[in-house]
Amino acid sequence: MSAFDPKPSYGSVELTPAGPVAPLPVSELVEGTSLWKDAWRRLRKNHLAVFGGVVLLVIVALALVGAMQLGNRSESPFFNWIPDPLPYQFDSTNLEIANEAPSWSHWMGTDVLGRDLVVRLMVGGAISLMVGLVSTAVSFVIGVSYGAVAGYLGGRTDQVMMRTVDIIYSLPYIFLVIVLVSIAGRSFLILFAALGAVSWLTMARIVRGQVLSLKHQEFVEAARCVGASTFSMIFRHIVPNTLGPVIVYTTLTVPTVMLQEAFLSFLGLGVPPPFSSWGTMVNDGVVSMAIYPWQLIFPAVTLALTLLSLNFVGDGLRDALDPQMRRE
Repeated sequence: MSAFDPKPSYGSVELTPAGPVAPLPVSELVEGTSLWKDAWRRLRKNHLAVFGGVVLLVIVALALVGAMQLGNRSESPFFNWIPDPLPYQFDSTNLEIANEAPSWSHWMGTDVLGRDLVVRLMVGGAISLMVGLVSTAVSFVIGVSYGAVAGYLGGRTDQVMMRTVDIIYSLPYIFLVIVLVSIAGRSFLILFAALGAVSWLTMARIVRGQVLSLKHQEFVEAARCVGASTFSMIFRHIVPNTLGPVIVYTTLTVPTVMLQEAFLSFLGLGVPPPFSSWGTMVNDGVVSMAIYPWQLIFPAVTLALTLLSLNFVGDGLRDALDPQMRRE
């Protein structure tokens, strides 16, 4: 073999000079992904979560129709222009058709005052979902802010803030609700305040734990080195990185708050009349369930199906955002 041989060989291996590498065909290129794209892909594979999402979309659509009647009845000029697509009013009574069984005129029958149950379910769904979403939003804002500040500042401040959470945890929430209702009366605002006042505690603990594990990471140290303020460090750099578990817990908080509202309505401490939620409808149906079972069955099944669907979606989001699930 010559030293100037353009294709030297060693034994049975023939070496060739390196040439330009051919690019991969487009069909073999791997598209980049992100946390949210990857989570959405795995969420779509969860059949129970998809089922729960579809059911929730249908229920929310029906609740929006009920909310249109509430807006039409509102005295505010911002809402009373909304058309009312429903054939009956949720609070119009007609004793001549009281306790009527399901029929073509009233698909789910009527209640003891002759009010159409379909319309009351739609309006009650709007109120129940509003209570769940608003109270959850209140708990989200308070819990995330409180837990993030406690976890980031640490030390004595963290100890005082979290012991305050422990003290509030030790108080039964039903006692707080009874006190608030006794002092201020039954109203939507009191209901939101009562449910939001106890729902943020677990959220604060979750966020605090996440912040404690993140506040010494490299990206936080880099932001601190460039002179970021404490507010910017907490709410611009740390809190966005805790949104995965926070979103999951938020989706699981909505059914919990709705169930608490139903329990309070069952005790007579919920939505003030003539408005009704699914909880108040269940409470009314229990009285006459032996004779007129449809007055209990329809609101109870609707409430149970909504809570079940919310839990399916929450469990699906938990699995989709769990880093351990990415090994599949």
